Amino acid sequence: MAFFMFNKLINYLKDVRLEMRKVDWPTRKEWVRHTIMVIVVTLVVAIILSAFDLIFTGALRQII
Repeated sequence: MAFFMFNKLINYLKDVRLEMRKVDWPTRKEWVRHTIMVIVVTLVVAIILSAFDLIFTGALRQII
């Protein structure tokens, strides 16, 4: 049983290796550009959510 499981694992890892060779990996320039875009979008969303939080907190304090 253990030998069968070991063979399944080896076959799986071989298949993973073959599939990873088929991947179209981004260039360094693309990788850097996409990383910067993700950081910028994250910061913009964080700023917008903070602004909404401040607005709604102020409105809630006025109501209470």
